[in-house]
Amino acid sequence: MKTINLAEKLATFASHWDPHVVADYNDNDVMVVKFKGEFPFHKHDATDDFFLVLEGEMLMDIEGEPSRTVKAGEMFIVPKGVVHRPRAEEEVKVLLIEPKGEPNSGDADREPAPKPRI
Repeated sequence: MKTINLAEKLATFASHWDPHVVADYNDNDVMVVKFKGEFPFHKHDATDDFFLVLEGEMLMDIEGEPSRTVKAGEMFIVPKGVVHRPRAEEEVKVLLIEPKGEPNSGDADREPAPKPRI
């Protein structure tokens, strides 16, 4: 048991769309990530997708629906099986929670990120 400073963890890398594991929660990875630009549309068939914006603002595009703005201090959960795409015009810092082994790219053609532990 220890305190984890998310700002310090986020300061250790500059890349975008590259989640880093900061903790374990049951059978989940708790990760921090920086977004800028857009991720491809994708879905996760077996799990919901959890986003908590720590700093900045992101847009969540849901297939066939209007985009949602998610600001610092707000979270957004995409239900499993829903096609979605996170994006950000300016860099945004986000906390993610995903089951261990779940590829961040879902069913997209994009290569999944390696999710290093920091």
